[in-house]
Amino acid sequence: METAAPARVQALAETGVSRLPAQYIQPPENRPTPSPSPVTAALSVPVVDLSSSTAADDVRATCADWGAFHVVGHGLPGELLDAVREAGLTFFRAPMGDKLRFACDPARGAAAEGYGSRMLANDDSVPDWRDYFDHHTLPESRRDPAHWPDFVPGYRDTIAKYSNSMKDLAQKLLCIISENLNLPPSYIQEAVGEVYQNITISYYSPCPQPDLALGLQSHSDMGTITLLIQDDVGGLEVLKDGMWIPVPALHDGILMILADQTEIITNGRYKSSVHRAVVNAERARLSVATFYDPSKSSKICTAPQLVSKDEPQKYGDVIYGDYVSSWYSKGPEGKRNIDALLIQK
Repeated sequence: METAAPARVQALAETGVSRLPAQYIQPPENRPTPSPSPVTAALSVPVVDLSSSTAADDVRATCADWGAFHVVGHGLPGELLDAVREAGLTFFRAPMGDKLRFACDPARGAAAEGYGSRMLANDDSVPDWRDYFDHHTLPESRRDPAHWPDFVPGYRDTIAKYSNSMKDLAQKLLCIISENLNLPPSYIQEAVGEVYQNITISYYSPCPQPDLALGLQSHSDMGTITLLIQDDVGGLEVLKDGMWIPVPALHDGILMILADQTEIITNGRYKSSVHRAVVNAERARLSVATFYDPSKSSKICTAPQLVSKDEPQKYGDVIYGDYVSSWYSKGPEGKRNIDALLIQK
């Protein structure tokens, strides 16, 4: 949750500090490893071409093995992806006074819409080395472009267009995922109910001691799926078989990340992906994450078709709003929030 006078990481970085402020220092067990091992260097997040005849099989394999993959052949114009990245960069390069006009309202709680630097309500957690702008984009009753920057040309139209395109892609992917599990194509969409979509543009400033900090701590996303684009700087990592695997930028690719509610619905056949962001000392990094989530009143349940004597139900049912509240109050810490729902721990 934002405090009355939140610190902005970008403003701090631009003062030229040579040492990382103590509150941003991660405990030793959470710090990034200095360099990838030969094993992790040889692994790479899969790429799935949605225009390929093997797309459904490729999605099935990568969902089961990775929980994250780059999507190409998705039909979104590269110009739109570039426009979103450029809009975000223009915002973060603007004078602080302009940005603060769109600051998060602390009275609205954790993850309030707007310009912020700390999402968690738990003040004991180590803050991430990042700033962000969070947009409430769907359903359209939540979408109020007056809450988005007015000083960046085309910003509001770009975000609205991107929101609609991301919704279409998310629905396409969820249909493929449902069918791969021998469920009706619309099963996961119907299980989620009315979609709540947020778009978060994150800005990771250069860090004076990147080996001590994280841009985004280890977590799995709480919703259904996340669609992410990034610039060419790099810094995103996914956890695979106990190893952190760097996710290089794919300029026109969109990274799909499975989130916790999909793991619950699929009875753990497809697992949400644990990921984090590391930072560097030389270059700022920008990413744009689109979250496709249930409404907070939705009750998320495992598909009964995926429960059997040999595969008993793994997770208890949950009201999504309760899950969100727990996530923000406790903090992410890997997959501890979904693990709390395990029926047999």
